[in-house]
Amino acid sequence: MANRSGVWEVYAIKYATHDRMARENFLGGDPHDSSPMPLDYYVWAVVSQGRAIVVDTGFDEQAAKQRGRKLLNSPAEGLRTIGIKAEKVEDVIETHMHYDHAGNHDLFRNARYHLQDREMAFCTGRYMTHPMMRLPFNGPDVVAMVEKLFAGRVEFHDGDEEIAAGLSVHLVGGHSLGLQMVRVKTRRGYVVLASDAAHYYANMDRGLPYPFVVHVGDTLEGFRRAAKLADSASHIIPGHDPEVVLRYPAAKPKLRGWVARLD
Repeated sequence: MANRSGVWEVYAIKYATHDRMARENFLGGDPHDSSPMPLDYYVWAVVSQGRAIVVDTGFDEQAAKQRGRKLLNSPAEGLRTIGIKAEKVEDVIETHMHYDHAGNHDLFRNARYHLQDREMAFCTGRYMTHPMMRLPFNGPDVVAMVEKLFAGRVEFHDGDEEIAAGLSVHLVGGHSLGLQMVRVKTRRGYVVLASDAAHYYANMDRGLPYPFVVHVGDTLEGFRRAAKLADSASHIIPGHDPEVVLRYPAAKPKLRGWVARLD
């Protein structure tokens, strides 16, 4: 169903968590800061007039065990709580191809995937000959995306493009070479799903990137870009901050701390 209004509901769905210390989350931060600063994992959904678009697909139980992460609920289960069936989703936006954003590749079996040209070139090109650069990627997830490409299920984007009325993607790079943010028109204004352009609110507030970064300058410029695209700082949603499900109301009372309504 077409979204003629161009106004969307937006949801953050928390599916996993990982204990970390603050010193692990800032490039250029205090190396002695041992205060707890956990990392949460999200997928997002934008919904309007019967159409649901999923942003990122998360990781599964096997990946959680391999990476030492705590899986709380599958992304599919979180989506079901707001009436979205994975097999019915027609469009998935992959902000980038890191394991925690591009797993569960069999879950959305009828969807078309939206990806930046630069990200696909990055995760299948010469940089992947370096073990350090491969670290945040999962080979089977990349292979699955190539298979989707040959099945006619990948739509590539080159920079900033509109996906639907009131919904657009914006190339920023930085954390990954082809990282894209998602800008969504909502009833409270333009919300930016920053994904890993900023892991935490504090990355933006302090002007300090998350340590895993391909290009520091592009990451810092990404903070500025998010600020320009969003209606205010409170309209920017970082990719991994536990504060997201605390600052925003639950989609339903029983979903407090699990599924937040961002619009």
